Amino acid sequence: MPPSRLHRTLGPLAAIAAGVLTTLSAAPFHLWWLAPVAAGLLYAGLPSLNARQAAWRGWCYGLGLFGTGASWVYVSIHDYGYTGMPLALGLTALFVAALALFFAVTLGLYRRLCGPRLSVLTFAGAWVLGEALRTWLFTGFPWLLLGSGQVDSPLASWAPIGGVYLLSLLVALSGALGVALLRRRWWSALPLAVLWLIPLALPGQWTTPAGEPLRVALLQGNLPQLIKWTQEGQRQAANTYLSLTAELDHEPDLVIWPEAALPMFADQAQPILERAQTLLPPETALLTGILTRDEAGHFYNGVLEVNSEDTYLKRHLVPFGEYLPLESLLRGAIAFFDLPMPAMTPGPDDQAPLEVAGTRIGNAICYEIIYADLVAAQARQANVILTVSNDTWFGASIGPLQHLQMARLRALENGRPVIRATSNGVTALIDAQGKVTDRAPQFEIATLTGEVTPMEGLTPFSRTGSWPVWLLGALLVLPGLRLRRRKP
Repeated sequence: MPPSRLHRTLGPLAAIAAGVLTTLSAAPFHLWWLAPVAAGLLYAGLPSLNARQAAWRGWCYGLGLFGTGASWVYVSIHDYGYTGMPLALGLTALFVAALALFFAVTLGLYRRLCGPRLSVLTFAGAWVLGEALRTWLFTGFPWLLLGSGQVDSPLASWAPIGGVYLLSLLVALSGALGVALLRRRWWSALPLAVLWLIPLALPGQWTTPAGEPLRVALLQGNLPQLIKWTQEGQRQAANTYLSLTAELDHEPDLVIWPEAALPMFADQAQPILERAQTLLPPETALLTGILTRDEAGHFYNGVLEVNSEDTYLKRHLVPFGEYLPLESLLRGAIAFFDLPMPAMTPGPDDQAPLEVAGTRIGNAICYEIIYADLVAAQARQANVILTVSNDTWFGASIGPLQHLQMARLRALENGRPVIRATSNGVTALIDAQGKVTDRAPQFEIATLTGEVTPMEGLTPFSRTGSWPVWLLGALLVLPGLRLRRRKP
């Protein structure tokens, strides 16, 4: 095979492999050191490519990343969306191919706009700008960000300073510096060492205890999703959670049921919730994930504190799962495919934490926990973060473990413990340094009891959010911009 053809073949294959390595760097594989290897593998071939070739290379990387790391989408569509295998495979492939376009756009624009000057820096800056775009465009999908798998790596101490996007920038920069070092550009050894050694001097904890530990009990009903919204499923859910509540053999400060624990609206569930509260000591608070509705006919996904009836309403909804983007255009297609029509309404942006058991509890329902800035906004006013989720939709895939890892990163970024209550796993208690202190087994009816310590004070990331890192990414790109248009 001629060298040029071999290059055209091996380059896309290397990009796909880099995407797979990025998946392996995250949960449940936890091979965090593969993330800079993946970034370096992608960076190494870019200088010889034009913009179109770089876009193709980026799209291949996205295929490798989401084809492996987001394969759980097929489980949600096929196993729980009542969709046949051919259509489920087609929709999953379309989902993966569409998400891969973010990397095509990022690398295509990078090669079109940036020259070889300071390419190590411009590559890292362009990468984090691409992740920012993926976070917010079309409501966003910040799943499998390059820095997400670094919660257990030496770089983790950077998270309270700049969050997941700083971790992504440092990983991309490390990969590019590693390539420069392999090419015997010895100057790259010093900045590479600095990036990985500075965390040794950073504070281990930015926040302080705000009071005595809370005793909590998380109830995991493990109800079958396929019958959950039938009358039988409603009876089974009520019996399961009432029984688990009655069986608590200690007096917790807080009892938590997961997202949509009772498959009914809050007004319909009121007798069950009142019965559950009578099973607890008067001073014990009961929080549950629940669907609510108002007189205008709007439906919300919420967290309800039973005694006070204070409610948090989910702000960032799941596209196609909880609402239909571009509904006027897609309504006909959805009807043709005979898929259910989601109809949730987002809650207001300025919701305060819930005051429960003498503690301010910030909330992030299911999908919201992957949005670093949304969680930081809650953490600024809260002592504890609560995330309730229904990960039954993921089945036995890697999705729930990736979801747990992102919840751990939110704890580390904000110096707040995270309480994670789920329908069938992974139910867990996470301390303010992102460490799992206890967890319940998956796919079992279980009660997880333990303590969490409310925290006060703010990390640098909690104060500012992600915008300083996004600005840094833009500043890193600027010196590498071509000042003059290249001749053909």
